[in-house]
Amino acid sequence: MTTRTLSRPLRVFTSVAAVSAIALAPAVAGQAGIASAAPNDTGSSTTDAPGVATPSVIHLAGTENTRTFASYTTTSGKHISPAVIRSDNLSKLTASDLRKLKSLKVTSIVDLRTQIEYTVQPDKAVPGATRKSYDILGQTPITNLVDLSSAYRAYITAPSARAGFRKTLLDIKNTTSKGNSVLFHCSAGKDRTGWTAALVLSILGVDRGTIERDYLASNTYRHASPNDPLNGVRIEWLRTSFNTAKAKYGSLDGYLRKGLGLTTNDLNTLRANLLS
Repeated sequence: MTTRTLSRPLRVFTSVAAVSAIALAPAVAGQAGIASAAPNDTGSSTTDAPGVATPSVIHLAGTENTRTFASYTTTSGKHISPAVIRSDNLSKLTASDLRKLKSLKVTSIVDLRTQIEYTVQPDKAVPGATRKSYDILGQTPITNLVDLSSAYRAYITAPSARAGFRKTLLDIKNTTSKGNSVLFHCSAGKDRTGWTAALVLSILGVDRGTIERDYLASNTYRHASPNDPLNGVRIEWLRTSFNTAKAKYGSLDGYLRKGLGLTTNDLNTLRANLLS
């Protein structure tokens, strides 16, 4: 296996066994209107992968994949608030980065990583922000950390993963209800973070093509190839989650309501807080 020298940290896995597995793995891998809106579940899962997205980037010296959804609009033409931020790990934030996040009114940091990941690369504390840890994959088979297709299925099927995504979406709802911003992240800001971003955009009513472009933009910001599973993403992984949600719950809306236990009020409040 060729060693790749990076200026950024690689994903951290939950055990020596997981790291060893990499060497064996193949290199693959209007309020009335708001109230009645349903999560966007349109779009073909068999079309060619979409092109490059144009997300709203937050330039931080200590991260490389930090952005908001403010440049996107919904299918009904509504604009999205910049109050929700997706990122990679925050272990290398500079003093200037911390000031910037504080100025953006970030009061909640949601860490989707496993315990060993945040122990090895602990987040820098953002002044005025509370960090929450919602481990998505720590209670699933350890191979999910190197077998990305299985991981994206586990986002739908694993109780611990569903609990983490539920808490994250509720934290976004509660934080933005107070007029503040929330940042969610994992290690690379591409897989667990990528699915969370897809859920937020789907709930808000963004078209599937834009959601897929936002997901694939991690390849651009991480300077990675889709064939590099440690640093890049492949569109079939994201589609695996969407397809698994549809197969298990009938639709993405079914996954949100039955799988994550979100209520109509939860979904409507997210839209009310984040759309204009």
